[in-house]
Amino acid sequence: MSDEKVTTDIITLSRHVLDEQRKHKEASGELTLLLNAVQLGVGLAGASNVQGEEQKKLDVISNEIFINALRSSGRVAVMVSEEDEQAIIVEDGLRGRYCVVFDPLDGSSNIDAGVNVGTIFGIYRTRPGSNGTVEDVLRPGKEMVVAGYCMYGSSANMVLSLGNGVNGYTLDNAIGEFILTHPNIRIPSRGKIYSVNEGNAMYWDEACTEYFNSLKFPPPGKNPYSARYIGSMVADVHRTLLYGGIFAYPADKKSKNGKLRLLYECFPMAYLVEQAGGKAVNGSGRILDIVPDQIHARAPIFLGSNDDVEDWEKINEKFAKK
Repeated sequence: MSDEKVTTDIITLSRHVLDEQRKHKEASGELTLLLNAVQLGVGLAGASNVQGEEQKKLDVISNEIFINALRSSGRVAVMVSEEDEQAIIVEDGLRGRYCVVFDPLDGSSNIDAGVNVGTIFGIYRTRPGSNGTVEDVLRPGKEMVVAGYCMYGSSANMVLSLGNGVNGYTLDNAIGEFILTHPNIRIPSRGKIYSVNEGNAMYWDEACTEYFNSLKFPPPGKNPYSARYIGSMVADVHRTLLYGGIFAYPADKKSKNGKLRLLYECFPMAYLVEQAGGKAVNGSGRILDIVPDQIHARAPIFLGSNDDVEDWEKINEKFAKK
C-alpha cells in the first residue's frame, strides 16, 4: 500500500468565496451567488472554445452564454460587453444590485493558431439609490469589488480578486469545479520579461523607444530582458502575474488613446496586478483612478512588476519635462 498522501481537503472556488463571505458578517451572500453565475458562464464558454468553432461564431456564443448566465442569477442590474455597442439594462424581476463589465472572448483573432484566449470581467455594486444605469459603470476601476479572468487552453484557469489578494483556480473537469491551485499570487518586484507589440515600434514616442531599448541593450553587467508577446491579453498578463516583468500597450501615432478598452480590459487586469503587489499606469498616472467617459473608452496601459513599471515612469517623466 502506498504511503503517498491523498489530498482530501479540496478547496473549490465556491468554497473559497463562501469562506471569505463568512469573514464579513454584513455580507448578504448575493455576491457569492453572482460569482457562481460567473463560474458557470466561463465554464460553458470555455467548453465552447475547446470545441473549436469558427471565430465569429465563438465570439457570439461566448457573449450570449455569459449574458444569459449573469441575467438568470437575478443579481445583475447592468452589463457591459465588448461585443455590444450599448450597455444592457436587466429587466425588472431579474434585476439585482451589481454591474458586470466583460470581454467575453479576449484574443479571439488568435484562435486558429491555438493561442490561449479567455474572458475578462469586473464587478461593481450599483450606486446607492440607483436601480441600474450606465452611470453605475462609468466609475474608476478602484471602485470595482471583484476583478478576474478565465483563460482557456489545455486547461481552464480562473484568476480572481475580491479585493483581498489574488488567487488562481483550475477547472477540474471530473467534478466540474474550479479548484484552488495558486493561492495568494504575488508578482515579483522585478522581472526579466517584457511584453509589447514591437511591430508598432515605428509609431512609438521617444519615451517608449528609450525604455524598451534600455531593456534590450542594458549597460554592462546587466542582462537584457527576454521578449514574450502572445497577442492575447489574458495570456500575456497571466504570464506577467506569475513571472513578473512588464506588459504594455502604449498609445502611439496610430492609436493616440491606446488600443485596449479601459472598462473591461485595462481595469480588471490593473486591479489584479495591484492586488498581487504590482503596478498599473497609463503613462500619466494610476489606471484605476481614471473615470471613463464612455463604456468603450480606450487607454494606454503599462502593468506588471512594481520596479519595472517605475523604471518606465522615470523615463516617461524625463521626456514629459522636455
